[in-house]
Amino acid sequence: MDELNTITIEGSGYVLVAFIGYLIILIGIGIYSARFSSEGISEFFIGGRKMNRLVVALSAVVSGRSAWLLLGVTGMAYAQGASALWAAVGYIVVEWFLFMYYAKRLRKFSERYDCITIPDFFAERFDDKNGSLRLTLVIIFLIFMVSYVSSQFVAGGKAFASSFGITQTSGVILSAVIILLYTVLGGFMAVSLTDTIQAFFMIIALVCLPAIAIWNLGGWGVMAEQLALHEIGFIDPFALGFGAFIGFVGIGLGSPGNPHILSRYMSIDDAKQLKYAAVVGTIWNVLMAGGAVLIGLVGRAYFPEVSMLPGSDTENLYPLLAQTQLHPFLFGVVIASIFAAIMSTADSQLLVAASSVVRDVYDKLIKKDEELSQKKLVLYSRLVVVVLVILSLLFGLIAENIVFWLVLFAWAGLGASIGPTSIMALYWKKTTKAGVIAGLLTGTFVTIIWYFVPVLKNNMYELIPGFFLGLFATWLVSTFTQTPEKIEEHFEEMVSD
Repeated sequence: MDELNTITIEGSGYVLVAFIGYLIILIGIGIYSARFSSEGISEFFIGGRKMNRLVVALSAVVSGRSAWLLLGVTGMAYAQGASALWAAVGYIVVEWFLFMYYAKRLRKFSERYDCITIPDFFAERFDDKNGSLRLTLVIIFLIFMVSYVSSQFVAGGKAFASSFGITQTSGVILSAVIILLYTVLGGFMAVSLTDTIQAFFMIIALVCLPAIAIWNLGGWGVMAEQLALHEIGFIDPFALGFGAFIGFVGIGLGSPGNPHILSRYMSIDDAKQLKYAAVVGTIWNVLMAGGAVLIGLVGRAYFPEVSMLPGSDTENLYPLLAQTQLHPFLFGVVIASIFAAIMSTADSQLLVAASSVVRDVYDKLIKKDEELSQKKLVLYSRLVVVVLVILSLLFGLIAENIVFWLVLFAWAGLGASIGPTSIMALYWKKTTKAGVIAGLLTGTFVTIIWYFVPVLKNNMYELIPGFFLGLFATWLVSTFTQTPEKIEEHFEEMVSD
């Protein structure tokens, strides 16, 4: 959950300078990318399939993390110890496989059939003439994405309020305005480039902070001794029950179902460069996750009782530790890293939601028999981004107290519905349109139902049963329905060198 409660931070010109410099970089990238993104809808939503391998690698991993990594995992490690590392192992392993194998097939197919969005891919793969599959995907996207973006705005508002002394409402609005500016100007290129910059902010903060804190404490041995006083096995990553282990590792099942990650694979300029992206992305994931866990461990040594944290909230550990251990300028970088995590997720989700409205509903369903101007489609896309920001902002302001419960299963809902169906579509020739719709609906509803039944939720993360039941539903219905006619042609395109 991307939540930051009140934490008293002394004002500092250094902090403000570092943060304003970060914001100037973001807006500058938006202005720089505006002309390219105005050329057409492909450029606006997937960078014209011309994105550099480094940009794809870093933007793919950071757009999937959000502030959950910086605030949630650090807090988890503070409370549970080194076993929190398993919460990252699942997505690190899964995303490596996605880069190495899944992404190549998706990239080749999407270029051959001019697929700009994930619904485009499904519609072409399963000959969706009446638009029922495309519309099902759009509805699922919008349900989860608006709530997800709202949560990022609320998180940004709380971070602004705690860091700079403004009201939370003003912080929410300011977060929305900043994200809106560079996203609506520069589209996918601006979002990907800013994500790349934000990846460096995050890695600097997550690596430097624990290293400095451990050094100031007296070294690893001193930290281990202090942690041993609190709980035996606290620094043992294997001190974890089987159920918790499965739940942690199962987090990775969400990655193949989150379209803001998948769109990165479609955008790379050369499918052969995905192996390079796999190496860089995995290294970044490992360093960020390791840093987050170390922050939790060393933070427990500095603040042994949770009552010592602002609001007695473990998710406040990260900024508190940074404030006490770092020079004010570096602390400004840490504050920027929190916003980087928030914005790298929100901007990507905004583009996915906008693309589903403009490309999948307006262009492919409402105006499917008309030739539309690319310039006009880009204009409409920008307008839709503005509308979505306003809707998400209003939702975030009105429902601040309940918006985070949606985030808890948004990752799971997308992963359980789109994850298994996209894997089947790419790897099993007998997958059918009816099977995919069944899998989408099953994954979505199982996730929601599981979340609301305490006896189920308390025993297993809802993504896991949702994913596997969605997979089963796709297989079962596909075995009794007609396979698409172009199946051999489609698979030849995906596996060709």
